Amino acid sequence: MSTQEKVLEELDISELISGQSEIILYNDDVNTFDHVIDTLIEVCDHTNEQAEQCAMLVHYTGKCTVKTGEYEKLKPMCSKLLDRGLSAEIM
Repeated sequence: MSTQEKVLEELDISELISGQSEIILYNDDVNTFDHVIDTLIEVCDHTNEQAEQCAMLVHYTGKCTVKTGEYEKLKPMCSKLLDRGLSAEIM
């Protein structure tokens, strides 16, 4: 087993123990700020201020964690973000 495989294995085990995953939202050149903000409010139950801050972070840094929790609870949220044209994944 290579060093990289060992490190990845340790990360996977720690995620299972903690039970916490994150939805990461990525920047794109397609969606407007308003669409991203509205989607975060509707899908992730963000306040207007939270959604605006996430949209700004995504725009300037390229990505932002928009929700943290158990994988099974995040999975439908991430699917809805993708269905609305946003770029997101669960980590």
